[in-house]
Amino acid sequence: MITVHTIIGSPYGRAAIVGCLETGASYRVAPVRPGEHKGAAYLALHPFGRIPVIEDDGFVLYETQAILRYLDAVGAAPSLVPADPKAAARMNQVMGIIDWYFFSQAGAVPLVFNRLVAPKIGVPVNDAAAVAAIPATRHVVGVLGGFVESHPYFGGEAFSLADIHAGVHLDMLSEIPEAAEILAGSPLLPWLDRVRARPSFAATTWDALAKAA
Repeated sequence: MITVHTIIGSPYGRAAIVGCLETGASYRVAPVRPGEHKGAAYLALHPFGRIPVIEDDGFVLYETQAILRYLDAVGAAPSLVPADPKAAARMNQVMGIIDWYFFSQAGAVPLVFNRLVAPKIGVPVNDAAAVAAIPATRHVVGVLGGFVESHPYFGGEAFSLADIHAGVHLDMLSEIPEAAEILAGSPLLPWLDRVRARPSFAATTWDALAKAA
């Protein structure tokens, strides 16, 4: 039984839970309250105080990409890593784009947090930061959209770890007021429809996880 330590609403925590569902790994969620991830108990699991962490029979693992690859390796379901080296490389590339460019520099922190997360959890909104992030977010969306112009998923014809990793973030992006303009005409829209239709995504929305917790 894998324990997923996460703040409910975290896209990275959601990715770990989706990963469990998609790979057939048995799991339970251990909710972490905002702020607890900087406390001594959590830092004993994750010395950098980020979300999520998983535990599997005494084995502790953090960093979402590592978690997803571990779940893929130990789960009972067929692998979500493409067998074709080029498709696997594209999968890895997209996962890196999400972490390096979308999350830290563009949409997730300045835009999605201020437009969606902050109002929901009752913390101050930095409107200027949200507005300033729109051009960079549009650029990342354009790049990612190019990867699914001629294929249904980032790894090609089949759903892969990249679709989990990107899906949890872009699903949140689609909920903000500016999303319609940013995503207008993007191949990411039909891709998002395919991702959201999966039972693993339907079962792990913020509201669904909050209710379960």
